[in-house]
Amino acid sequence: MNPAPTPSHTVGPFFGYALPFTGGGDVAPPHHPDALTLRGRVLDGDGEPVPDAIVETWQPAPDGSRTGAPGSMRRDAVTGRVVGRHGADFTGFGRVATDADGHWLVRTLPPGGVPYVCVAVFARGLLHHLYTRAYLVDDPADALLAALPPQRRATLVTRPEPGAERVHRFDIRLQGEGETVFLEFP
Repeated sequence: MNPAPTPSHTVGPFFGYALPFTGGGDVAPPHHPDALTLRGRVLDGDGEPVPDAIVETWQPAPDGSRTGAPGSMRRDAVTGRVVGRHGADFTGFGRVATDADGHWLVRTLPPGGVPYVCVAVFARGLLHHLYTRAYLVDDPADALLAALPPQRRATLVTRPEPGAERVHRFDIRLQGEGETVFLEFP
């Protein structure tokens, strides 16, 4: 007898109901002077927004440590509901749902020791989530970037938002022309 299907076995917009949590995009403590914003859109193969995707980010702290602080999944002691972060610590992990136009946004700190933020995308039609990187700078010494032709490389490098200090745009194209480079892990 087969067990009941899990979300990775079934195509459907399950993610927005179970995975987001309060403050999921607030990786940096509020009003931190070094905070930066990473934002973009998740787009399908036709360039249309994906309104029911989840974007996760994770990264080292600015000092390069990879332990992060606990607290993203805090629960209310009375109701048991997830109440999210307390807002005082850097956790290194973010999780946000896209809006009706496919937009997502994470406030974080610059990663230490690497020029990128790791990204995972969960979306309808994907049986397994996709992994990629959002490079905050086009680092010619990075082995992954150096191995890619310029057009593919550009899909991994964020673009500074004109007129917005410390805001980086990173659109994620799931397939088709301009498809984001996705990573495969064994």
